[in-house]
Amino acid sequence: MRYLNPKADLTFKKVFGEHPDLIISFLNALLPFEKPEEEITQVEYLNPEMVPQTPFHKDSIVDVRCKDQSGRQFIVEMQMMWTSAYKQRVLFNASKAYVSQLDKGKDYELLQPVYSLNLVNDTFSDSKGYYHDFQIVEETETRKVIEGLRFIFIELPKFTPDNYQGKKMQVLWLRYLTEINEKTREAPEELMENPEIKKAVTQLEESAFSKEQLLGYDHFWDVVSTAKMQISSSRREGREEGEKIGIEKGEKKKAKEMARLMKADNEPMGKIIRYTNLSEEEINSL
Repeated sequence: MRYLNPKADLTFKKVFGEHPDLIISFLNALLPFEKPEEEITQVEYLNPEMVPQTPFHKDSIVDVRCKDQSGRQFIVEMQMMWTSAYKQRVLFNASKAYVSQLDKGKDYELLQPVYSLNLVNDTFSDSKGYYHDFQIVEETETRKVIEGLRFIFIELPKFTPDNYQGKKMQVLWLRYLTEINEKTREAPEELMENPEIKKAVTQLEESAFSKEQLLGYDHFWDVVSTAKMQISSSRREGREEGEKIGIEKGEKKKAKEMARLMKADNEPMGKIIRYTNLSEEEINSL
């Protein structure tokens, strides 16, 4: 049996964007719910393309977007590489989802929370921990929280099941994302013993995909590999020019090179914007 990597664009959307039971299990395992009544019991998929209300604002496409029985929204993204602009894009998408709930004249109390769950296949912090939970918090006195937006970032390369004592399903899902790939010939027994994880593993069987999908899958990794090489080269140049300024220039150069490759392959504009964080005007000028 040959499996595909669940972190690819094609596979991630197939597993979590087409199977409500799997995204429910995934969200309940990885989001910081403190009480059983907070857990999700059903979801409705929403359009992942969040079109702005006016033509003067950027549109954006996310991997999975859904809402639960109480109206809470969940945005899930698998990000292969960290860039300095990624957190801003995450904030932009979650804020857009939050404000788009309310029609003119409606009561603000009708607004429901938006959770942004971001799986990052890269490291971006000095922390030893891999799980980062961001909220709007009063810093100095009460530590009270302004509810509405919550952001979870998970640094996948830092996750190791051996030193983590947490929720069992969280460990299993993170093992699924980090241990299953093209080299896997037999999935770990602990994963296959759980019905939800087993179902998610079977969705990755190569035989379940068409030749066209497999070509697209291979192309995705080619783009990622090229972008990583550009990042490495740009960061070396950046160190020579100065740490902060150089890295920013290098990331911009990498993003433009990646956009050129994607344009050459006739990728949709929304997808190029998502993977490069460049504006439509910048991409058209290349």
